[in-house]
Amino acid sequence: MAIRGIRGATTVAADEPDLILQATRELLEEILDENSGMKPDDIASAIFTVTEDLASTFPAQAARQMGWSLVPMMCAREIPVPGSLRRVIRVLVHWNTETPQNEITHVYLRDAVKLRPDLVAAQ
Repeated sequence: MAIRGIRGATTVAADEPDLILQATRELLEEILDENSGMKPDDIASAIFTVTEDLASTFPAQAARQMGWSLVPMMCAREIPVPGSLRRVIRVLVHWNTETPQNEITHVYLRDAVKLRPDLVAAQ
């Protein structure tokens, strides 16, 4: 079985725990919806990053609230590139699946669609 990476990102209006958790849940639910057959038991791991202006909570907490209790997860800080998009939550989900790479759907929501317009247009 192959392991595939699924990228996703979203943004929040402010550094508030409820906003971060809600946006992260929305992002993960959309990743699950867009990649049929995906379930937490098949997720090998997930890495979340946030821009330096988000520090009030861990995005992985939203995944745990969704039942991803056994999925190894890590949160990290994104590189603070001058002029880059602000208040961004990113995720890289590693999925154990037979789904071919060209059938994986990456998800970009809210202002994060600006990060990968090539992938958003392909959806």
